[in-house]
Amino acid sequence: MTEQNRPTAPDLDRAAAAMREFLAALGVDTAACGIEETPMRAAELYAELFAGVRGNPHALWADTLIEDADGLVAVRKIPFHSMCEHHLLPFFGTVDIVYRPRAGRVAGFGAFTELVACYAARPQLQERLTAQIADEIMSGLDALGVLVLVRARQLCMTMRGTHAHGTRTATAACRGAFGTDAVQSAQAWQMLGERA
Repeated sequence: MTEQNRPTAPDLDRAAAAMREFLAALGVDTAACGIEETPMRAAELYAELFAGVRGNPHALWADTLIEDADGLVAVRKIPFHSMCEHHLLPFFGTVDIVYRPRAGRVAGFGAFTELVACYAARPQLQERLTAQIADEIMSGLDALGVLVLVRARQLCMTMRGTHAHGTRTATAACRGAFGTDAVQSAQAWQMLGERA
């Protein structure tokens, strides 16, 4: 999404009207006691859950640092929650990131939590979320290599269909040297306590 077509602010009145119609179409009495404010509450909630569509992850790299760092850098167990774009049900879990800086260029650790939050706050797929985080770190930091591992619970697997309670999903994306050099890839996985 480019800066020019990024939405500026959600239209809460329009969203609330659509939610009212949606609930009515499913047979819910939106005038019933306790439900009359639900359409606006839902509109406000989804505006917050989808705030990432208005975010700019590229801006996170404005304050990078040059340090005497030539080893691997890991940021582990970043919590996230997102909404599956197929059924608009939550999925949530943790993100682990390992990267190898180029010429000592690093970012503050908070930038990675903000990056995850920005991409997670959109209608998403876990596979895409994983790739977007890896690609953004690779390009934003000009890293030599990036490994991203996302572990999640998908409520669309537990609340519908097969009701596969307790199921966890894991997705990984390797970029740069971590995708082409077996030794560096093994080092990155080792930082996460995993084997490649």
